[in-house]
Amino acid sequence: MPAPKMLKLPEVLEEIQMSRAAFYRMRARGNAPRLVKLPNGQIRVRRSDLDSWLNRYEDHAA
Repeated sequence: MPAPKMLKLPEVLEEIQMSRAAFYRMRARGNAPRLVKLPNGQIRVRRSDLDSWLNRYEDHAA
């Protein structure tokens, strides 16, 4: 089974058209996709977590 696709935070921010500050404000309120901290300290977001998060907001917009 292949490893899940992991996105760098700048890739996520570009895709959702959001600033880092706005993203972290949403995260502080518990309204952001889950972050994964790698052993080397880098931050990633699983593609599946980002897609689920986006779908949740898509449902609310309809």
